[in-house]
Amino acid sequence: MSAPCVTVVVADSSVLINLIVTGRLALLGGLDGHRFVVPDEVVEELTWPAHRDVLALAIEAGVIDRVAVDAINSSELLLALHDVIGSGELACLATAVINGWTVASDEKRRFRREAIARLGEDRLIGTVELYLRFIAAGLLTADEADADLAVLATNRFTVKFASFRELRGD
Repeated sequence: MSAPCVTVVVADSSVLINLIVTGRLALLGGLDGHRFVVPDEVVEELTWPAHRDVLALAIEAGVIDRVAVDAINSSELLLALHDVIGSGELACLATAVINGWTVASDEKRRFRREAIARLGEDRLIGTVELYLRFIAAGLLTADEADADLAVLATNRFTVKFASFRELRGD
């Protein structure tokens, strides 16, 4: 019998903070076929003690695993992008490129371009895509996800749609 296919997702601080402020970080553990990891550099980017505490509990519970970036294997990428994207984003991208994983990030501009160029658009997901996966898995209703949009807006995360129902075609 073969092992089930698992999508490993390297989470950036932008997505983690969104899930923490909405109280949805634990839902990552309920997405079958997914394993979530966070590089040490991303953990260090969480400057609010409350955010770090929630992430530490999720790591302890096995919802998300902590990983170290293999600097030797990622040195070319690290050198090429060190001055243009942050250390957490760089750690996510390097880890995903080296291992063939997916990145969860809401970063725009240069990071997004670099991630798509190195991974492909299908291996870059964000908060909205994770919420759609939560809904599809029955972990969250569209109404609950829509309510979280108001919380996210107070955290400077805005979307161009009124309801997750629009995206799902409900």
